[in-house]
Parts: sequence; structure tokens; C-alpha cells
Amino acid sequence: MDRAELVELLSPEGLTLLDALPDWDSKADIVKTVSDLRKQGHAPALVAAVLSQARLRAKAEAKFGPFASRMLFTEAGLEQATRLKVAAIHAGRFSRAGVHHVADLGCGIGGDTLAMAAIDLEVTAADADEVTAAVAAYNLTPFPRVQVLHESAESVALGGIDGAWLDPARRTTEAGTTTRIRDASAYSPSLEFAFGLGDRMPVGVKLGPGTDRDVIPANTEAQWISVDGDLVELGVWFGAVARPGIRRAALVIRGDTAQELTAEADSEDAPVGPLGEYLYEPDGAVIRARLIGDLARANGAWMLNAGIAYLTADTAFDSPFARGFRVIERLPADERQLRQALAARGIGTLEIKKRGVDVDPAQLRTRLKLKGTSSATIVLTREAGRHVTLLVERL
Repeated sequence: MDRAELVELLSPEGLTLLDALPDWDSKADIVKTVSDLRKQGHAPALVAAVLSQARLRAKAEAKFGPFASRMLFTEAGLEQATRLKVAAIHAGRFSRAGVHHVADLGCGIGGDTLAMAAIDLEVTAADADEVTAAVAAYNLTPFPRVQVLHESAESVALGGIDGAWLDPARRTTEAGTTTRIRDASAYSPSLEFAFGLGDRMPVGVKLGPGTDRDVIPANTEAQWISVDGDLVELGVWFGAVARPGIRRAALVIRGDTAQELTAEADSEDAPVGPLGEYLYEPDGAVIRARLIGDLARANGAWMLNAGIAYLTADTAFDSPFARGFRVIERLPADERQLRQALAARGIGTLEIKKRGVDVDPAQLRTRLKLKGTSSATIVLTREAGRHVTLLVERL
């Protein structure tokens, strides 16, 4: 979204038209919709802006629920925005730490500020991009204790502010396409600035979950969060918003429940042993937090291969931190023999899971030439360094 498009959208005609549109349907005839709106006398630029925003609102429901229908978004801002249930967890940290006034530096479309304001924290939110700052200001209009600034994170005056939250920009948008910034040194604001604030006040910094762990400062709490199986973020916490004695944490959210695995440091891997009756795939948050060993020891499990995130056990266990499978049988690792084995079992629908092997599941599925009415799951991995193919069923 550029400045001209935002002006169109924020006009009385634009907002009225946006709210009057029916729910977005990706299968609808967009050409007809545009034609109908043009026949009603709406300008082409306004129609384009409103339809683009309607599409983003529909996409945003996954993160913001019913609030999305009254918010505005940019493409990059929505991609990076924190899910509302996770933003509420961030806000709770500041509240419990006794922070009253938070600077949200690089606020994007205002998702985290929204959660902070909802629990009556005072927030000074800022974004260096003019359009993004204006969108945030619109979204945060109902909250009198929120001030939105069009400023860079580095230029915001922090007098009277006793905590900071930073979500450095990790995406750029060109020609309507958002691209992830791979180099952490190119984030805005820089990690040097974001982490430096941690020496001055309680600070939380949101990063991508795949961020190189070497950039995490010592004496901070690093918490990886997954939501309904998707690994969504790494939060790095400084000062009073970091919990004493916790340096690594994996928070797993499924539906309305949240479970957490914590430790003072990376856990030592569990011993490697032979395949048991059950196979377990740790949640992505547990893997990134390097707490697989603790998970294994807590449940009487061991690793199938050093350095590969699969656990195995002879006794089934139920854990929010791992998905379990019963091992039905070993299948041939050779592709031709595997195709024959699957054909003999009439398997026409196949889920392929893999770790530690260089295989493209989609291409392999095509080469297997599956036929039949049965469905199955196979796991391609290594056992003590050797390739194995396991036929499994979910617990």
C-alpha cells in the first residue's frame, strides 16, 4: 500500500465502502465485483484499494479473529504481525514486571500495542514507514493511552518510558510482493540497537524462529513459541521481563491451551538407541530451544540418531511437546522396492515425513506412482547413521 492508496482508503467514501463489502471470497468473480463497484460510481483507485484491504482483512482473521474486520493492514505488516493470543502473552510479561509505559519501536500495524493497551498499559508506538504508522494509528484509535509516532525506533525519546518492545522489520515489499530479509544485520532497527536497549530497561525483542542462535545475547531468556503446530517466533527477553533461572523456553500453544518446557540452558541430548515400538517428533519450539534431551528423559525415550530430532520409546507417552506414532513395520529404503511394498499394500494416499535425508517428499510421491484406496504415513530418517523407512500410524 502506498500513500495515495491509503488516502483513498481513509476517506469517508473509502471506509464506508470497505465496511459495506460482503465477506471476502477468494473464489468470487473479482472482475464482476470491480465492474459492479465501478458502475456504482466509485473511482478505479478507490475500488482497488478497498478490494485489496478486504482481502487482507480476510487473511488477518487467522491472527486477529473478529478484530480483523475493523482493522487496516499492509501486506508486509500483516505477514510480520504477532498473533493476538501471542501478543497478549508479550503484554502480560510487561505487566507482571511492573512496567507501566512501553515503547513499541517498529510497531508495524499495531498488533502488540493493541494487546498492551487492552490491559491498560500506556504505549508509545512508532514506525519509520509513514503508511504503516498511519495504519497503526487507525487501528489504535480506540485506546486513549496510546500515542503513535511516525519516527524511526532510534529517534524516539524514551524519557518516562520504563520498558520497550521491538519487532525489527524482517520483510520488504516491492511491486506488491513481500520478501523476507535473510541477513539479520539488515533488520530495522538493527539488532545492535535492539539488544543495546536491554542494558537500559526491560526489553523484549521478537525475531524469526529460525534466527541464528549465535546472535542471542548471554544472560537473556530465549523463548520459542509454536501455535497449532506452526513455529511462529523467537522472543529474546532482557531484565525484569526475563524470568529468573530460565534461559531456554519452548511454549506450545494449541487451541486455548498453552504448555511450556523451560531450562537454565540447552539440554544435553539423550543417548542414541535402537528403534522402539513408538516414534516421536518433538514440537518445533522444543527443537529450536534445544530441549529435546529433557523431553526424552522426562518420558523414558531416547534418540534414534545423533543430531536428528526424532525420539523413540518402547512405551507410549502423551506429551504436548511431541507428536507420537506407532511403528507398524520397516519398509525397504531402496526406492524401487519401496514402490513395490506400497503397491502391495494398496496405498494410494501417502504422507511422507522426513528428517536427516535429502529427499523432496513431493517428487518422491510422484515417483512412487501410488495406486490404491488405502492411506498411510511413512517416515524417512536415519537410525545409527543408516537410512530407514518406517511405516507408522499417528497416536
